[in-house]
Amino acid sequence: MAEPFSVRVTVRGYETDTQGHLNQAVYLNYAEHARWSLLQAAGISQARLVGQGVGPVALETTIGFRRELLAGDEVDVTCAFEWGDGKTFRIRQEIRKTDGTLAAEITAVGGIMNLTERKLVADPRAVFKELATDPGLFGL
Repeated sequence: MAEPFSVRVTVRGYETDTQGHLNQAVYLNYAEHARWSLLQAAGISQARLVGQGVGPVALETTIGFRRELLAGDEVDVTCAFEWGDGKTFRIRQEIRKTDGTLAAEITAVGGIMNLTERKLVADPRAVFKELATDPGLFGL
C-alpha cells in the first residue's frame, strides 16, 4: 500500500490556548487543509467541483488527541481515503510531529453532494475518478 498523502504545517503561536498548546478546534483546520491539498494535488479545484455541480460534504468527524502540540512544532498531516459501496467514504488522517510522535488521529465520513438536488450522489468514487487528473492519490 502506498504512503498516504501528507502536508507539513507549522503550529503558529496564535493557534495556541492559555495552556500553550494547540487549540482543539485547530486540529480540524489542519485536517481540512490536508484534504483540500490532496484534492488540489489530484487536479480537483473548488471551481472545478462547483462547475460540475457537486461539492464535498463532511458528515461526521472524530478526533483522538494523543499528544499536545506547541507553537513552533512542525507536523505532518496525512490523508487517506477509504471507499465502500455506498454514498459515503471514510477519510483517515494522522497529525504527527516530525520525530514521529502521534499527536492526533482523525476519522471522517464524507460524501459528494449534488448542489442542485441537495442530495448525496450515489457513487462518490466515480466523481473523483472523473474529475481527478491523478485518481491514484485517492486510492483509485
